[in-house]
Amino acid sequence: MKPVILIHGGAGTILRQEMTEEKEAVYLKALRDALTSGFSILEKGGSAVDAVEAAVISMEDFPLFNAGRGSVFNAEGKHEMDAAIMNGSDLSAGAVAGISHIKNPVRLAKAVMQHSQHVLLSGSGAEAFAKSQGLAFEDEAYFFDEYRYQQWKKMQDSDEYSLDHASRKAPDKTGTVGAVALDANGNLAAATSTGGMTNKRYGRIGDSPLIGAGTYANNKTCAVSCTGHGELFIRSVVAYDISCLMEYRGWSLAQACEVVVNQKLLSIGGEGGLIAIDGNGNFSMPFNSEGMYRGWMTNGNHDVSIFRHE
Repeated sequence: MKPVILIHGGAGTILRQEMTEEKEAVYLKALRDALTSGFSILEKGGSAVDAVEAAVISMEDFPLFNAGRGSVFNAEGKHEMDAAIMNGSDLSAGAVAGISHIKNPVRLAKAVMQHSQHVLLSGSGAEAFAKSQGLAFEDEAYFFDEYRYQQWKKMQDSDEYSLDHASRKAPDKTGTVGAVALDANGNLAAATSTGGMTNKRYGRIGDSPLIGAGTYANNKTCAVSCTGHGELFIRSVVAYDISCLMEYRGWSLAQACEVVVNQKLLSIGGEGGLIAIDGNGNFSMPFNSEGMYRGWMTNGNHDVSIFRHE
């Protein structure tokens, strides 16, 4: 089986005319670096789970993505991060929500999957589990970013919140990150990580850590990682819906992705996109927004993009 990895760094109102060549070069390099991190594991015979984890860690460590180090500020001026990972070979999964100070949320999600009897841990309990697993913590200064801070200050003390790409003024930051992969043994995996919405309140949780909504993997069908307006992805159970259309209707991956992203989601006003791959290495990266930071890599070939191909 020829290994393949796909990644995304967020979808939304990313306007081509407002993207400078310098900024675009930085983003594309970050995508290539993440692809290389994941694919280097696959080409050595490593697992899809380890590959998607590595790719997501690369993006969590890069401050321009809304995940890990680059996470947005919530209404209290703090960071609350979510992540999930799923192994398509046995449907094992791990996820965390509303966590702070964890350097790499996807590492914690993987620890939940492999070293606990649970699937989803949240808040202080998830952080206590992270300490028991010896995972890296960072103080607030590590997560602070001036651009993110100014995003939050503009809506502080209001009931407004914003998706990472809601502003059409400047695509200075990207969004939720994710990866899906097929390894040489034919196993699939998916992982997603996010800082959520700017100025979010009440412990709001989006689709990223919810298995079946923003993240899903099943060797029988596909692996999926989503990015966009999480509430709409939750209501549509997007990732699992694609799998179901393949398993129960016999649709191809491309057919399922097209209907879910460009028909079902749009019908309820859901903006965003996803990356998906099936057990034969076929993949799809649909989005109904202005753009989506995305890329794929396999033996000898790769591509990274932000806007639609002309």
